[in-house]
Amino acid sequence: MKKILITGGSGLVGSRLTELLLASGKYEVMHFSRSGKEIAGATVYKWDVEAGQLEEEALQKADCIIHLAGTGIMEKAWIDSQKEKIMESRTLSTALLVEKLTVLDHQVKTYIGASAIGYYGIEESNKTTSKHEKDAAGSDFLAQVCVEWEKAHAEVPSTIRSAIIRVGIVLSDKGGALIEMAKPVKAWAGAALGDGNQVISWIHIDDLCRIFIKAIEDDKMNETYNAVAPNPVTNAELTRIIANTLDKPLFLPNVPEPAMYLLLGQQAEAVLRSIKASEDKIVKAGFEFDFVDAQKAVEDFYK
Repeated sequence: MKKILITGGSGLVGSRLTELLLASGKYEVMHFSRSGKEIAGATVYKWDVEAGQLEEEALQKADCIIHLAGTGIMEKAWIDSQKEKIMESRTLSTALLVEKLTVLDHQVKTYIGASAIGYYGIEESNKTTSKHEKDAAGSDFLAQVCVEWEKAHAEVPSTIRSAIIRVGIVLSDKGGALIEMAKPVKAWAGAALGDGNQVISWIHIDDLCRIFIKAIEDDKMNETYNAVAPNPVTNAELTRIIANTLDKPLFLPNVPEPAMYLLLGQQAEAVLRSIKASEDKIVKAGFEFDFVDAQKAVEDFYK
């Protein structure tokens, strides 16, 4: 059985990925964890990125590393210290893994690093132009976080097959965007945000996890791939889909952009950004989506 070492294994994506890997019966799963929080069936090893320490046994046992760990983008207000934490939680953790993979005897053959479609930035043209993996990065804060994280991933020793997965907006009933959008809808206070026309390049969490699993198994995957479903929707469309699925009305006007900045400060950029990312490359790599329609994806959680 292949041994998969996941960082961020107790997070939204990591916990579901762990469940699917274990359910397949083909993998043993290990986690690097700061807190020691356990998920049934996974072996937990401690690491402390700030101290530059980790339990080396995990790396020595692993066949594949999936690096997901990073401070949540919406966890706290974007004061300078928090922005630094968001950046360094990704770059320093990756640097620690790279250092250990360089000096330790190990059997790691595959490294899969997470990034995000935020790489492409918040330029207005993103509303109509599909972004492909070779397109230039944006210049805003989240884009630069992705750029620096991917630079850190690129330092993984060349003897290890490496792939980067740029994750879209993850739909799940356990957390993330769908939960936050559904809250006001359930309270009869749902409304589109800003002009509502910002494009949401979404992906069902199970399809996302299956992309990571494909990257484990497919030796030809050694590049960067967008992880987004084929049919993006606007914020207004997704809000309507959620309301229809929950059988709730939408009667309030859109929440104006200035109000979003008053409420969230600079974090409003993350909510109001519009990115239309292309799924072409992952499809050409042989991946088949189970969820290509946002309506069916939302119904999978709420029907």
